[in-house]
Amino acid sequence: MVYKPKNIGAAVCDRASAEKEISMIRELDDVVLECDLPQHGLKRGDVGTVVLVHQGGAGCEVEFTALDGETLAVVTLSAGQFREVTRSEIAHARGVARVA
Repeated sequence: MVYKPKNIGAAVCDRASAEKEISMIRELDDVVLECDLPQHGLKRGDVGTVVLVHQGGAGCEVEFTALDGETLAVVTLSAGQFREVTRSEIAHARGVARVA
């Protein structure tokens, strides 16, 4: 879920800029990992849940869980390491090796 105010304002030049400026990740939003994190057993495309937002969205604490609800990792990610879930996406199940 993404919060998008209806009144965008005159400072925004194009739609892409508008989306980038007004999108705001919130706690409990689902996000998609944009890079592999092998030290945590995570791969690009894994879906996690935001549990804490840092500095207005500059970074987040994201929890990744198995389908049975077991927490696999809680990691701090910078804004470039994750993205919002978009429409018409589907989750994909895969086995996970346990990381010590």
